[in-house]
Amino acid sequence: MILLEGISSAFITNDAVVLGLLAIILGFVFWSESHKAFAGFYKYVPALLLCYFLPATLNSLGIIDGHGSKLYFVASRFLLPTTLVLLCVSVDLKGIFALGPKALIMFLTGTLGIVIGGPVALWCGTLLFPEIFGSSDELWRGMTTVAGSWIGGGANQAAMAEIFEVDLGGKIFSAMATVDVIVANVWMAVLLYLAPKNKTIDAKSGADTSAIDVLKQKMEDFKSKYAKIPTLKDLMIVLAFGFGVTGFSHFMADIIGPFIADNYPFLSKFSLTSKFFWLIVIATAIGVSLSFTKANKLEGVGASRIGSAMLYILVAAIGMHMDVTALVKTPSYFVVGMIWMAIHAITLLIVAKVIKAPLFFMAVGSQANVGGAASAPVVASAFHPSLAPVGVLLAVFGYAVGTGGAYLCGLLMQAVN
Repeated sequence: MILLEGISSAFITNDAVVLGLLAIILGFVFWSESHKAFAGFYKYVPALLLCYFLPATLNSLGIIDGHGSKLYFVASRFLLPTTLVLLCVSVDLKGIFALGPKALIMFLTGTLGIVIGGPVALWCGTLLFPEIFGSSDELWRGMTTVAGSWIGGGANQAAMAEIFEVDLGGKIFSAMATVDVIVANVWMAVLLYLAPKNKTIDAKSGADTSAIDVLKQKMEDFKSKYAKIPTLKDLMIVLAFGFGVTGFSHFMADIIGPFIADNYPFLSKFSLTSKFFWLIVIATAIGVSLSFTKANKLEGVGASRIGSAMLYILVAAIGMHMDVTALVKTPSYFVVGMIWMAIHAITLLIVAKVIKAPLFFMAVGSQANVGGAASAPVVASAFHPSLAPVGVLLAVFGYAVGTGGAYLCGLLMQAVN
């Protein structure tokens, strides 16, 4: 596909060059994260933060023009649905239920905390900063992208931006994207700080941690049973599933969206006339459905890793739209973001205390929502390296429910507004 270049004052306007820069940035981040010389730096600065902020810095300095680039359009229409398929195809729903009810309860509690936290935070914003939050219809729309990111991840964030018609080149999205990354990573830092203290915390709360050892063994057995070095044939089959389902989803979305718009125009308030909405819903539904077939064995040859690679390209493309100075200009957004995350955290703590859930379930359940597949395994591995797949498992489940949960949160914020 030929990417058209628009008129821009940026130093680099060729999308091929911009894509090369993004690839170099992502490659450098992942290389440096595993290098001993940068161990001290990444102890305090999550790699995901850099994947957003380095492209954002290039945009803020005028080196590239995120708004004028077509890379986000390509990533959101082609890579995003493919990412959802490859992540959801590895969902082992039986495995998730086998983790025990407490793991699922904490995950769903985290989701609920984000869904109800959004409208409550927006309401608090109108009380604390009425001159800002009470004067624009764009604010609640911008907050829907945060809901998408905090329930599912970058893919769901992009979906909400399209569904609720958020201007990716506007100040609201830049500010909210910055709030998303900073607040989410502050919370992840808190969870990583608590992880080494899990035995003490669990002992005080009276949590039953016997299931944790069982989880460790199950994850190690699963990895040794299905993992193998993928051949070219394996990779081509993975891509066939991913892009094949994406193509079919586009085909159906082009039919369903216009049909509803012509026959049931009143449903436009629920975004049901949006082609992009149906693209995401269909791709996710098919991906989850495939997880019940032999297609789930694609995880053994790296389906989720390929999907995650595409996801990081999308994350970098989203970062291109960020203005790193937006937060300084509008600190009120950051305050509202902290209120939102506080509601999420308080909800988790209350439920964890009531059901006596281990800290591991609370931390991973939270990060599977807020951080997604990119950082949930980081928090899980902080408890034990072999538990990292648990974070991925729940995070992938988050991608499956993220669009629906964030969409509901968006409707609630619209009602509050």
